Amino acid sequence: MENIYPEYVTKSAIEGLVKKIPVPDEYSQDWEYEVADSSRITEFLYAYEKIELNKEERFTLMIIIISSFNDAIVEGKVEANFSVIRYHLLQDINIHKNTIYYWSMLDEDDLENCYAVTSFIRGL
Repeated sequence: MENIYPEYVTKSAIEGLVKKIPVPDEYSQDWEYEVADSSRITEFLYAYEKIELNKEERFTLMIIIISSFNDAIVEGKVEANFSVIRYHLLQDINIHKNTIYYWSMLDEDDLENCYAVTSFIRGL
């Protein structure tokens, strides 16, 4: 059977995360980027590791984590969390393949035109 990798954040995943971790519950098209918070990376990683999440919730929470890490890089507050993020991306590659592809921006050769986190993601 072929693996089906999540591609989009669903409203049900957002609703599930809102019930399980303290994040705003105002659904919007870019919710997963709007709730990202560079000061909450450790908290989000804890939730990823310790709270029971379904596949869609894991997919969505990892996008929040990466977006938060990207914000931390931009803000000059990079912590040593990428090794933990990397571990989870690879451990759950069947969930995060599309996320890795999105953030790696493989079609762009100039890293200046990429996300701050792109070089980290490309290292996977």
